[in-house]
Amino acid sequence: MYKITDLYDLNHTQASSYLQKYEYPWEALKGIKDFIIELGSSLGDDYNEISEHVWVHKDAKVFDSAYLGAPCIIGARTEVRHCAFIRGSALVGEDCVIGNSVELKNVIIFDSVQVPHYNYVGDSILGYKSHMGAGSITSNVKSDKTLVVVKDRFNHENIETGLKKMGAMLGDYVEVGCNSVLNPGTVIGRHSNIYPLSRVRGVVPAHSIFKDLDNIVEKK
Repeated sequence: MYKITDLYDLNHTQASSYLQKYEYPWEALKGIKDFIIELGSSLGDDYNEISEHVWVHKDAKVFDSAYLGAPCIIGARTEVRHCAFIRGSALVGEDCVIGNSVELKNVIIFDSVQVPHYNYVGDSILGYKSHMGAGSITSNVKSDKTLVVVKDRFNHENIETGLKKMGAMLGDYVEVGCNSVLNPGTVIGRHSNIYPLSRVRGVVPAHSIFKDLDNIVEKK
């Protein structure tokens, strides 16, 4: 339930060929920077390289107060709104919203994703039409600085990622409620919903509603 093929429709990202190299999505995190630079150099005339290794589609809208750090790619019809801070290594798809005071770092954002208000998303992959409610964030480093483990309580399995930094892997159509914290190693299956003010850790199955860690129910 947490492999790339379980979580994502790869028809909705420019990273399709890159992600197909891996079994688990977090395995792709280390190479995002180099992949963006390689992909950017092959983009056509529909993109402007506004500064070194920063490519913006001609149909995208980037507000003057937004910051775009290298490398990054901003897709067609995407809005990067006031005071957004893209630190770098960010591939943002088409028809996305990167909103007010949002910070992105080392991410793949699929098409039609909304990260609209006061969000931090780092070392994460957000699937097609996923949505982060206002104030929801990904926490990408454990407080004790040990390596991140993906914990699947449903299948009694723990997967060592070998990563010190890993945020959240959101499947397609995931809805994250306002002011929720997705702890390091969170994986949320397709079409699942997270209640507002949640503290999420480990694997949330597809088609589920997360109310709290001890109350995850099947969506009907």
